[in-house]
Amino acid sequence: MALGNVIVGQSGGPTSVINSSLVGVFKTAKDAGCPHVYGMRNGIEGLLQEHYVDLAEYVRSDLDIELLKRTPSSFLGTCRYKLPDFAKDEDTYKKIFAILKKMDIKHFFYIGGNDSMDTIDKLSKYADIIKSDITFIGVPKTIDNDLAMTDHTPGYGSAAKYIASAMKEIIRDANTYPNESVNIVEIMGRDAGWLTCAATLSRSEDCAGPDIICLPETVFDYDNFINKINEARSRKKVITIAVSEGIKTADGKYVCEANRKAMREDAFGHKALGGTALYLADFIGAELGIKNRGIVFSTLQRCASHIVSRRDITEAFTAGADGVQLALNGETGKMIVFERISNNPYQLKTGSCPASAVANVEKLVPKEWIINDGTYVSKEFFEYARPLIIGELSPFMVDGLPRHLFID
Repeated sequence: MALGNVIVGQSGGPTSVINSSLVGVFKTAKDAGCPHVYGMRNGIEGLLQEHYVDLAEYVRSDLDIELLKRTPSSFLGTCRYKLPDFAKDEDTYKKIFAILKKMDIKHFFYIGGNDSMDTIDKLSKYADIIKSDITFIGVPKTIDNDLAMTDHTPGYGSAAKYIASAMKEIIRDANTYPNESVNIVEIMGRDAGWLTCAATLSRSEDCAGPDIICLPETVFDYDNFINKINEARSRKKVITIAVSEGIKTADGKYVCEANRKAMREDAFGHKALGGTALYLADFIGAELGIKNRGIVFSTLQRCASHIVSRRDITEAFTAGADGVQLALNGETGKMIVFERISNNPYQLKTGSCPASAVANVEKLVPKEWIINDGTYVSKEFFEYARPLIIGELSPFMVDGLPRHLFID
């Protein structure tokens, strides 16, 4: 078992349980005897500027550990920085490894999604070329649940719990009035519709759930959309629809592009999405002349730690902890994965896979799970997703509000 200093970073969009994975890395490394556990401020981009902290200066007690588990967003700050190919820009890698050498780092952990695993893959391969003994391990994170090779991703269960809970409340509110209306709820999801599918989890003995869902995995057609709404109107007065922000028409254009002159892009070339529900609500109003409302969850679905899934927060910790054990055993260039044994009873085990198998690959909702002409999901999704939202972990409340741990 090779001990040494540890550094950990967080990258990409945050989640309500990403800090539980951070705690898993920190506590397991310290318990194993690693002298220092450093945290990159704002991921690999911050490391390049030598912005880091010694986590022991901020996480001083068991209470701090429990507070950090319950703190939403990225405690260390995040970034969207695309690491260049070392064949084209070796200077960036030389700088990173010089910094790591100066800090006497032996183990490097990156908590993130597809793009973050690309970073782990590139760094581990460069380390092999220069014969560095530093280990590089990826800890999975994303509310989008679109990482390949793993059954599901830490962050998804809590986001799904929030979405399903909020959907129930929206449906209850919408049914207050006798008037005919259509309510469209916009949910995150660029290419994968896992989060929008989660809206259907609101369907239960006290709630009918959404009437229609629109996923990025299917082509959005305006005529079909109106027809489905009219079909639902023949049965009920109040219609609720869940739409992914990334739904596209047959020509490959995002629906939200119809209402915007230009869409900015991030470092990875991803277009900034948003406004789909608002645009479609106006479209329905113009086409059908009935009351409509567009509702956008936006960042709420990824930071609602007041309704976190206990199972999700526990698994997020485990992913971080098992990542440390993997590194201490000499593994590198790997990502922790979840392997489901059974749905009922819910049983899971952790494993690992090469980060290269995850980098820049997206796992979509299986086509066979999408039914009703692309507007709903099958029982297989419910059997898959319901176990992930089970359990609650209440925040520590002070003066009536949740208390969080943070860095100035």
